[in-house]
Amino acid sequence: MAADTLLDVKGLHAGYGKAEVLRGLDLTLNQGQVVTVIGPNGAGKSTLLGALMGLLPATFPGAGKDGGGLRFHGHDLAHLTLEERVMRGMALVPEKRELFGTMSVEDNLVLGGWRPLKQRMPQWRDGIEKAYALFPRLKERRRQLAGTLSGGERQMLAIARALMGQPRLLMLDEPSLGLAPLIVRDIFRIITALRSTGVSILLVEQNARAALEVADYGYVLETGDLVLQGPAAELAVDPRVIETYLGAQRAATAGR
Repeated sequence: MAADTLLDVKGLHAGYGKAEVLRGLDLTLNQGQVVTVIGPNGAGKSTLLGALMGLLPATFPGAGKDGGGLRFHGHDLAHLTLEERVMRGMALVPEKRELFGTMSVEDNLVLGGWRPLKQRMPQWRDGIEKAYALFPRLKERRRQLAGTLSGGERQMLAIARALMGQPRLLMLDEPSLGLAPLIVRDIFRIITALRSTGVSILLVEQNARAALEVADYGYVLETGDLVLQGPAAELAVDPRVIETYLGAQRAATAGR
């Protein structure tokens, strides 16, 4: 494994009960990179994030024989719990955001600081002002209940809350889902800004065009298998990606 490799996945199998969704998946993410996984609905993208985070059972049949497994910052995480993975510096913003709707915006952010607080990181509360600098709209609504926010504001809060944990790896599950085009542009602008601060990001998206524009490297996932991978700029001009994903999005945009 290269010295700058943050996440190294080899031979991942995962699913729900007896229904296997992912079959022998390999994926690598380097420190400071934005890596995207694109693919149609039902391809297994959310299953991948759930397995990496420890929310779903995962197996690595090749582990111990040909190097299969899940390594994060050089450490084997395959047998660690969700909480232990969070403490190692992994954070997931789920598709449904899962905010505490009856609590204020600021209280949601404070709860997001659980990891640095538990590890006694100095000045962890400074993350709140950093979140407000990144998402000024949240500062305007700091006393507002999270359940009363718009869809775009809830997505901003979900990302900001995850960043409060000072993660080494931020995983985003369909951050553009259900949002208006202007808000989608704001969200992807923030992802670009986060990359410039050194945050490593694993981005799962159906919006292939937007994802490939902000990513360094990309994977195409279809029915549980990775069918294509490469630098994001190359995937964006690959005829197979254009025909299957970008072409359909271009037609949808033209029809608006």
